[in-house]
Amino acid sequence: MTHEVKLSSADRVLFPDDGITKGELFDYYGRVADALIPHLKDRPFTMKRWREGLPGGSFFQKQAPKGMPDWIETRQFRTWPRGGKGESRLVDFPLVESREALLWMVQMHCIDMNAWYSRVDKPERPDWVLFDLDPPEEPDAYALCIRVAHLVHGALDALGLASYVKTSGADGIHVLVPITRRSTYTDTYEFAELLSRQLEREHPGEVTTEWLKKKRSGVLVDHRQNGHGKTIASVYSVRPKPGAPVSTPLDWHELTEDVRPRDFTMDVALERVAERGDIFEPVLHGKQALGPALKELRG
Repeated sequence: MTHEVKLSSADRVLFPDDGITKGELFDYYGRVADALIPHLKDRPFTMKRWREGLPGGSFFQKQAPKGMPDWIETRQFRTWPRGGKGESRLVDFPLVESREALLWMVQMHCIDMNAWYSRVDKPERPDWVLFDLDPPEEPDAYALCIRVAHLVHGALDALGLASYVKTSGADGIHVLVPITRRSTYTDTYEFAELLSRQLEREHPGEVTTEWLKKKRSGVLVDHRQNGHGKTIASVYSVRPKPGAPVSTPLDWHELTEDVRPRDFTMDVALERVAERGDIFEPVLHGKQALGPALKELRG
């Protein structure tokens, strides 16, 4: 059964530097939905809402809002405040499992689509390890970020693990390692930390795990993003940055040093999906055991 989603304020400009409207965002997500929905399906979804577009800032909303259509399902999970201090609470998370649910999120001013790494049937068992690469704020830093992404790829290859890369669509790069759903978040965090610190030792000045920007030299390979309840802007998400760049999957050979996040507009993302389908689809079918590689890193 299909449901109608009515779009209001279609002419509202969400990206003032580019004149991109809510209606254009709605149209893009409607067209990319078949490729995107499998990456959101069965995952608790966090709404990041930009009511006034980019200039007005955003706020996160985990609890399904009052007035959400009853055909969008929810699942309840306990969450803790950032840092783990304070009381936990039960939250009814929306599940975005259809084109119409995705479009309703756009109607509610979600620009990018953020969901858990794990699914509702095994919430403690993530589907992947994430390496979130954040370049320094200096000229030509993205080229360095690309070089570091290839270092991560090579290190994972050496451990016998296949990995998949996408532009974050913002300033960085995401490298995902799909795994069987036997490992815990504690395992994925430890694995990402050990490999990141190994790369930091091997490539000082290029790779860092330093959290504080003022102490940082090189590209942050952030292992801290592996944790229960963490979210990632999904593949094919439009990001709230000038030019409305899309988090776009690439083959490793396409990640050359001249690639830039803004190369991948909504039109480019749609063209790539039309020509090649969803090249990120293998991330959804992790058959790789993390245990042997983790044991090797522990030494």
